[in-house]
Amino acid sequence: MRVAILLVGLLTLLGAQAEEADHAAALASLQRADSLLIDVRSAQEFSAGALPGAIRIGHDEIAAQIASIAPDKDRPLVLYCRSGRRSGLAKQSLEELGYRQVINAGAYDDLLPLLEADQ
Repeated sequence: MRVAILLVGLLTLLGAQAEEADHAAALASLQRADSLLIDVRSAQEFSAGALPGAIRIGHDEIAAQIASIAPDKDRPLVLYCRSGRRSGLAKQSLEELGYRQVINAGAYDDLLPLLEADQ
């Protein structure tokens, strides 16, 4: 019984941290002139390749730095990382701060071909 309770708790915790990527919403938002594309990966990952126009703010730094970059809480923010996990966590942090238009675009490798095809 304890194992079942632990498994349910673990799955609930993982589900709370997992955030589904919304590629369609990300692409639509990036068509807006006021949207901001944010790479929440590490500096090393960013230097190895990033989406055009993206700025880097680590997922663990975003809550402390976002107000200086995007003080308007209605500004569309599109986040991505390597797998979508960190961008999901960053999205959750930003929503807790009151940002209303935050989109988890998911993984860099999944988003790159979509952006190239959209151009």
